[in-house]
Amino acid sequence: MELLLKEVPQYEVLLERARSCPALDPTAMEAFLHLLRTSTDLFEAFGRVMARHAISQGRFIVLVLLNRHADTPVSPGELAGRAGVTRATMTGLIDTLERDGLVRREAAPGDRRMMRVRLTAKGRRFLERILPEYFRRIAAVMGRLSTADRRTLVGLMGKIQQNLPAVAGP
Repeated sequence: MELLLKEVPQYEVLLERARSCPALDPTAMEAFLHLLRTSTDLFEAFGRVMARHAISQGRFIVLVLLNRHADTPVSPGELAGRAGVTRATMTGLIDTLERDGLVRREAAPGDRRMMRVRLTAKGRRFLERILPEYFRRIAAVMGRLSTADRRTLVGLMGKIQQNLPAVAGP
């Protein structure tokens, strides 16, 4: 079971807590919690969209990654790296997609022990059917942001990404 953030404390609560915990920066914590809340809500909302198409978000991501390289099969390890999951997780996703006829495994040329994964025609048709709705929903959720706002948001997220090593560091 995954716990997801649903309630963000008021700024005043964070300010009060900072008095007893000097390491707590109230503005940083407020921004962080709102980022988590928004990410959680987006993840859940798009999960419901994918569920209506009888596919998990993980399987959908694999199809999108394969669609980017439609003419070239990709190794499961490469897919795992691009999706940010373990090879074992990717194997499970590929197994299910293969069972549904959306992808197929094939031996790599020159080394039959190495497998590659390719999107099938059925997989391409599936994506062609759901991607327009997916793109419309993304446009709708981002609709209140101007082009400049969107570029600023991308820049801010990039700065946060650059600071992620601070989480895992000493």
